[in-house]
Amino acid sequence: MPVTRTVTVQAPVIATEIKRVLVQRMRGHQIGILGGTFNPPHLGHLLIAEGVYNALHLDKILFVPDAQPPHADGKHTIAAKDRVAMVKEAIADNPHFCLDELEVRRGGKSFTYDTIQELKRRDPLAQYYFIIGADMVNDLPHWHEIDKLVKIVTFVAVRRPGVIVHSQYPVIWVDVPQVAISSSGIRQRVAKGESIRYLVPDGVAAYIKEHKLYAEHA
Repeated sequence: MPVTRTVTVQAPVIATEIKRVLVQRMRGHQIGILGGTFNPPHLGHLLIAEGVYNALHLDKILFVPDAQPPHADGKHTIAAKDRVAMVKEAIADNPHFCLDELEVRRGGKSFTYDTIQELKRRDPLAQYYFIIGADMVNDLPHWHEIDKLVKIVTFVAVRRPGVIVHSQYPVIWVDVPQVAISSSGIRQRVAKGESIRYLVPDGVAAYIKEHKLYAEHA
């Protein structure tokens, strides 16, 4: 006769799991947002996202490339399709990092207020945490619809050595490993034919080389 094996699950274990699921549904997902041009994405972006994810015990981090930066500074920005493709390469091996192309699909200047409104329509119960650098905190009073924005999103600022700010808006401060990597520095190195190994994920470096990005623009 075949042998039948019975697995018994303790009732308290089932009750605990049901409670966890119900609490999750009631509070909604806790979602971090890292927006930017990602021209190109680099290891500094990934360190910041991972640091905030762990510090705040979030469910996931959305990487949101912009279609057009709201504050034009004269920098050369490559096509959105290339920046999106590089973000995909950069986050491919991290299950709690996700790409969201809503700003690219919307087109035009990318204002955070419009983005959060769209995300809230998509998932009204979710709690959103928008990640910014310490140097951006002082600029918050100048953000588009900032008084409305702070009511629908929580700002998370990443500390930087020597940067001291006092914000009139609520901000959660998070410490992450400090690395001196910038997208502009990477573009300059590529334009000079220098190595960008260990500055960007290997997939990003390969994409830049294959598509000959930044060779003429630093």
